[in-house]
Amino acid sequence: MTFPLVQLGTSDLHVTPICLGTMTFGEQVNETDAHAILDHSLARGVNFIDTAEMYSVPPKAETCGHTETILGNWFAKNPSARQKLVLATKVAGPSRGMPWIRDSQGLSAQDILTSCEGSLRRLQTDVIDLYQIHWPERHVPAFGAVYYDPEKESSKTNIHAQLDALATLVKAGKVRHIGLSNETPYGVHEFVRLAEQHGLPRVVSVQNPYCLINRTYENGLDETCHRLNVALLAYSPLGFGLLTGKYDDCGLLGEGAPKDGRMTKYETMRKQRWGRPESLAAARRYNALALENGMTPPQMALAFCYTKWQVTSTIIGVTSLAQLDADLDAWGTTLSPELLAAIDAIRWDLRDPAQ
Repeated sequence: MTFPLVQLGTSDLHVTPICLGTMTFGEQVNETDAHAILDHSLARGVNFIDTAEMYSVPPKAETCGHTETILGNWFAKNPSARQKLVLATKVAGPSRGMPWIRDSQGLSAQDILTSCEGSLRRLQTDVIDLYQIHWPERHVPAFGAVYYDPEKESSKTNIHAQLDALATLVKAGKVRHIGLSNETPYGVHEFVRLAEQHGLPRVVSVQNPYCLINRTYENGLDETCHRLNVALLAYSPLGFGLLTGKYDDCGLLGEGAPKDGRMTKYETMRKQRWGRPESLAAARRYNALALENGMTPPQMALAFCYTKWQVTSTIIGVTSLAQLDADLDAWGTTLSPELLAAIDAIRWDLRDPAQ
């Protein structure tokens, strides 16, 4: 199977429409197995990998930076691999209960510069192809929060100052292009407006959740990105495993629950948006629809992302070679107009429970 290459926004980066996410490396996946997954992904033609300074997940002090270190060790063993890949990583936003990332609550210009140096060192590379702000420095509804509350605003570093710091990295040749993650329409517009006004690097992508149980990207951010030519990197296409069907009969806990499932294994994950009862109920509806149409649940869920005009590349996270092959083999699956209408009918009924 050969994957086409797609342009990442306004950049000169051309990536496969499937990106290998790595946040499980260093927690659910040990280094040996992670390297095997990286080898196989590259052999199958995926040229795009994504990581972050705070990985692995669930985040904790003792594993912060482990994923980048695992990737760096793989690059050291496979020098030619680095030249074949588009490498993306992220600088963490304000603490969000993770004081081990940095002392400050904000995301200062110096934080960005220092974090980039740490990522370059761990990744054992001279340049990061796509450097993203993992979540906004501003107080915004994200990671399950629904409403914007101006009284909770605690911003200390404005967007212009963040862009100036990112420009320093681009000018130094340490970063090729910049992107955002977990952003809002306002944030994307403001980053682009200030970049164009002041001659600073323009964001080329935004990495936001997008899947059957969370389509909030389509509530306005899709128009923003389309008109500004900012690419969507869709994460959690399988809804943290809910859209695989493995929790349909047993729930997230109890008899029959998959012991290796992220939602079963980690209580912190069950407390997030993906662990809501409404999220599992919606996933069960979509999974049943897939089976009724002769597909496996993950095949339909992935095909939904793979075929949507809004998505430039879909980020898949795996813990085994078998999962990797299954996710890649779903490429090329088409969804009929009737099936897409049935998907939309479920969304109209249940909306976006995992937003």
